[in-house]
Amino acid sequence: MTAPRRCIVIPAIKKNAVIPDQLVKRLAGVTLIQRAIDTARSVAEAADIVVVTDSQEIALVCERNGVRHHYNASLRFTSLDIVRELRGVLDDLAATYPYLVIYRASCPLLTGHDIDDAFDRFRNEGADVLVTVKSIRQRVWEKRDGSLDAILADDGADDGADGGPQDGQEGDASAGNTPAGSDGSGGVAGHASPSREVYVESKALVMLRASALAPGATPRVMPYFLNDRAIEINSYQDWWLCEKLLERRHIVFVVAGYPAIGMGHVFRALMLAHEISDHKITFLCTRDSELAVKNIAARDYRTYIQQADDLAAGLAPGLAPGLAHDVLRLAPDLVVNDILDTDADYMLRLKAAGVRTVNFEDEGPGAAHADLVVNALYEEKHEDPRLLYGHRYFCLRDEFIAGERNPFRPQPQRVLVTFGGTDHSDFTRRTLDVIEPLCRERGIAISIVAGPGYAHREAMQAHVDALSSPLVEFTHATNVMSRKMEGADIAICSAGRTVYELAHMRVPAIVMAHHEREARHTFARARNGFAYLGVMHPFREGALRRAFTRMLDEGFRRTLHQRMQRLDFTRNKAGVVARIGALLAPAQGGTAPRRPSYIDELPFGPDFDLRSALIEQSASVEGVVTAHAAPPASTASTGVPLSGTHVVPVVPAAAGASDTPNRSGTPRGPHGDSA
Repeated sequence: MTAPRRCIVIPAIKKNAVIPDQLVKRLAGVTLIQRAIDTARSVAEAADIVVVTDSQEIALVCERNGVRHHYNASLRFTSLDIVRELRGVLDDLAATYPYLVIYRASCPLLTGHDIDDAFDRFRNEGADVLVTVKSIRQRVWEKRDGSLDAILADDGADDGADGGPQDGQEGDASAGNTPAGSDGSGGVAGHASPSREVYVESKALVMLRASALAPGATPRVMPYFLNDRAIEINSYQDWWLCEKLLERRHIVFVVAGYPAIGMGHVFRALMLAHEISDHKITFLCTRDSELAVKNIAARDYRTYIQQADDLAAGLAPGLAPGLAHDVLRLAPDLVVNDILDTDADYMLRLKAAGVRTVNFEDEGPGAAHADLVVNALYEEKHEDPRLLYGHRYFCLRDEFIAGERNPFRPQPQRVLVTFGGTDHSDFTRRTLDVIEPLCRERGIAISIVAGPGYAHREAMQAHVDALSSPLVEFTHATNVMSRKMEGADIAICSAGRTVYELAHMRVPAIVMAHHEREARHTFARARNGFAYLGVMHPFREGALRRAFTRMLDEGFRRTLHQRMQRLDFTRNKAGVVARIGALLAPAQGGTAPRRPSYIDELPFGPDFDLRSALIEQSASVEGVVTAHAAPPASTASTGVPLSGTHVVPVVPAAAGASDTPNRSGTPRGPHGDSA
């Protein structure tokens, strides 16, 4: 079926600009008028675009772009009624076109998809006029006899009842076309009667049937909601905001976190994401990482879980199978992989798609194809500037930077025991059995902290209860590990990230490696304040007892404490984040990343059920919810086509804090020990 003819009219009146030369001034590298022409050209032929202007400079831009223009040096708009101001031009065009679209260049966030989607809704609704409006949550007042009376007042409805994006959330594109009001009927939140619906107009779009211009016509007008993309440039502040949004890119963190490997990868990714405010952040968790999903979504990040695998059938031609397939469907500009070793095929697929990559703790064949590799746990030296190795690149969480470092106390008062997120070998209980009698004799408290994947939780709790000692406390899955380190004089842990946190907090520690990979983490040695016992398989009670007895010696412990004082990780995170950000900057003489990510490409919000809402395979832009879930309030879409195997959006769940990592794919045993 051939689409009906429409003409896109772009008013470009320099006299009405609020910023000098606004229309020909570069915004994020492109002038407003050029950006408007480019957007119009994405949905219409050049012959069906007309620019109305009072500027010879803009007329020349039109000629060079091959679009028509109507030039009149005396043009000036004196009212807010754009249809009336353009009436002569519109009447002439109405003789040729059944539909007219007025598109303002002062709304640079508008996309070609917005124009097409609004036009389709306009035609399907059978309305005569469409205007773009914004859903906002504000009180509106009117001055009467020197006093203010509320026109629309907060009626006490629950926050979020207006259906628009809330503070701290990105506006879901589908919500952008749903009028405010929880019932979707179009009402604005506030004190208004059901029959009185008040909207705030955005100047982005006006669409008309040619018949609506006929004398005596009484057109029916429908709203179209833009929300986040409805920003109009009416000030320098608006200009700055639009430029920031247009320069915004999409960073996807690919992480693994489940009982077999702990949560260290997850917490590092969350820490880095927390530092990045200029770009859109999305998380994709590997297939078995439901524990990671719950922790990340609880922080209000948009979170998905891997669905495709290397044997997935029915993929659209050209789509990468496996994890790469799900990553590329999210249309990232940069991918941060925190899943341990990657394979070359996965990385090459990302590279072929033009995606920049940063890999953490990756010693697999895929690391050779990453733009940046950060392996802070390995002290090896490399000449390749892509490889950042050693403790200088360890990123310390803010809670530790704000924590109170421990002064040296001649008489130890508390021992901290923590072996990461999982501790499959139950070093925790074995350590307690060795040190508890020694601590009881000296009145030293023991604080045991286990991670969320600790499989021996019930047995440990029963063991602690059986001891019936006021000196022993057991904590499972804490969110505030720095608090547990404050006041600790000695720690016993495995050889993962916790050793860096202990060094920062000035807690001399006895370190045991779970396996050979941890044994390569050579930071945890005497030169940095640690007593290292090597790989503890089998568990050697005698070695631990001797090491702990020596740690009780004031002189030995003082020496280790002094060695920790020369270490400083507080600036590392800023340096790593800066290196990541540099990958998104255009190279000298090059171009910026592929396309702005100021809108959410995916057609569903963060409030879908963890497992029941799947995106159907579809070649269209719109995502279709399967029969397993209720349809969303609005089916409008906002971005790239989603086709192929499913990616599942998740709802934030209660956080179950804490710990370490190892790998995507087959577990290799626990890696690290940050709680």
